[in-house]
Amino acid sequence: MSQPIALIADSTCDLPPEWVERYDILIVPQTIIFGQEVFLDGIDMTAEAFYARLERSGEHPTSSQPPPEAFLRAFQTAAEQGAREAITFVVSSHMSGTYQSALRAAAESPIPVHVVDSCNNSMGMGWQVMAAARARERGGDVAAMLEAARKVREVMVYYVALDTLAYLHQGGRIGAAARLLGSIIQIKPLVYVKPSDGTVAASIPARSRAGVIENLFREFFKHVDTTRPLHIAVLHNACLADAEALAQRVQATYHPQELIIRPASPTLGVHTGPRAIALCGYAEPA
Repeated sequence: MSQPIALIADSTCDLPPEWVERYDILIVPQTIIFGQEVFLDGIDMTAEAFYARLERSGEHPTSSQPPPEAFLRAFQTAAEQGAREAITFVVSSHMSGTYQSALRAAAESPIPVHVVDSCNNSMGMGWQVMAAARARERGGDVAAMLEAARKVREVMVYYVALDTLAYLHQGGRIGAAARLLGSIIQIKPLVYVKPSDGTVAASIPARSRAGVIENLFREFFKHVDTTRPLHIAVLHNACLADAEALAQRVQATYHPQELIIRPASPTLGVHTGPRAIALCGYAEPA
């Protein structure tokens, strides 16, 4: 990294590895816990290995935010590589204590650090990081990078179709989606992340997987300005065939400027469970 403004994100951002490399983004790993075993997200455990174990294991995994020391090491690395300032994006403060860890580390950083609560997770954060990275690539300063990310954050749309609400409930991330619990056995839930505060709310559930994926598609595009250039990620928890089929439909119908397929990080899989599938993206602001 030889950037004067370092970009740092926690591992729930789900950015493609080639983007992380190209745009010089430092990733701070979250922690996955299976019983007595502890893994660093994306380092000790891949998404593929996590979902395979989730399917066969009777254990319910948990997750833990990076300690302040992990962020401080990233800030020190950025400084050693020549950065004069840093911008750090973290998962929604309503979903994790990661924001507080980053703030504590920033107070001890050798360079100034701007900690951004993404009010989101996965590519809901990742798209913000990319907006900042591309603003930096165009020669933008910290203010320009933060403004580019803010514009994306405010128009982010993120819907998740779940096979079950049980993991979200057990992980304590259910938020306003709690009203679906009475029907947890009978339905396939659809939830979304509110971009205003990063909490989770309920949308239109369905009786079948095909039905909830259909609702996912309709509700997502109901809330996106399809007249503008689109940047969309199809996210999945080890259900690649479904993700590819959904991506093909998105491409054929709306022809987005960017369309990627990504496995959701294990940290998110802890709360969304097997076979979850999502659409996450935004229309470029006018």
